[in-house]
Amino acid sequence: MNLTVDVISDVICPWCYIGKRRLEKAIAAIDGQHDVNVHWHPFQLNPTMPKEGISRQEYRTRKFGSWERSLELDADVVAVGESEGIHFDFDKSERTPNTVDAHRLIWLAEQHGCQDTIVEALFAAYFTQGKDIGNQQTLVDLVAEAGLDRKAADTMLNSDDAMDVILNGKEMSQQHGVTGVPFFIINKRITLSGAQAPETFLDAFNQVYL
Repeated sequence: MNLTVDVISDVICPWCYIGKRRLEKAIAAIDGQHDVNVHWHPFQLNPTMPKEGISRQEYRTRKFGSWERSLELDADVVAVGESEGIHFDFDKSERTPNTVDAHRLIWLAEQHGCQDTIVEALFAAYFTQGKDIGNQQTLVDLVAEAGLDRKAADTMLNSDDAMDVILNGKEMSQQHGVTGVPFFIINKRITLSGAQAPETFLDAFNQVYL
């Protein structure tokens, strides 16, 4: 039996990275009983973000009211991340990027059969290495190292290709009433919002076959 999981997320959402790990645990727990196909779809937490991004401290202060509050929230995420094997290092992140190009590359990666690898590489680059994943050259180097064809990535980013993917993602989110990510759609029947526990994913997998 096949399972399809559509994931709506943004690559600068730490809970999306945590949700990815928990989904992976659930998939590992069914141990090959079903073929699970995971597809990643774009969501922009900051649709009005300038192309060059902005200072992370400026952005977070504006969003949460103070830098101190932002640091408190970061500490909470770091603690949860450690329990999932993710070593968040927010001190390395100087900028909050525009994620349009990253989402376009995630779409391209699916066409080349390496979408999950590229999603993982983007999450790790931003959250653990502090890389600016809004910078085109940084993105091309990153995805090429992770296995995506460099020429294909560079050609796409220097064109308007896959811009419709962003619009399609927005429509998909609106269709499902998505206001926050991560958001998971299982076999187009069951939806889960947030970085759910592996057991919750397993329950949803089982419900598909009831």
